[in-house]
Amino acid sequence: MTVLLHLCCGPCTIFPLTALRAQGRSVQGYFYNPNIHPFREFKQRLASLEDLALRTSLPVEYEREYGLREYLRKVVFHEEERCLLCYRMRLEATAKKARELGAEGFSTTLLYSRYQRHEAIRALGEELAEQYGVAFLYEDFRTGWQKGIDASLEMGLYRQPYCGCIYSEQERYDKKFRKGKEKKQD
Repeated sequence: MTVLLHLCCGPCTIFPLTALRAQGRSVQGYFYNPNIHPFREFKQRLASLEDLALRTSLPVEYEREYGLREYLRKVVFHEEERCLLCYRMRLEATAKKARELGAEGFSTTLLYSRYQRHEAIRALGEELAEQYGVAFLYEDFRTGWQKGIDASLEMGLYRQPYCGCIYSEQERYDKKFRKGKEKKQD
């Protein structure tokens, strides 16, 4: 099976790529991440992925346009649903690209992260598979979480400290914001 794998960054690509290749699948990457903020972060993730792709002989289609405006137009005033909206943007673009390239299936490195909502990603992937006529390959890549981290450290790849969006950046670094959010959950 040929798989178009949505890639969010270099470090998160390592384990899913290794696992899919071990299963005998032919993998091509697709970098489309309009959520990443700021611009310098976008460039660092792109450069890290290019480095990994070169080292692993991974062919990648890159959407190099900085898409922050497009992302913000979708999520402003819908911040509580931003992850679902972001998943849809990226997975729908991947499904369309998979159909365009003639791939038999598509998947995403978002399934490597412990912090992403796997059931939501799976449901959306299956919905888009039906809509675009390309199979969605769900696999729980979290099993290789530490292996991917270790490999990325050994390679010296840039490792980002937050998911990528402006909101997650605030949640990661703004202690006052985090404390307010924790109080609301109690």
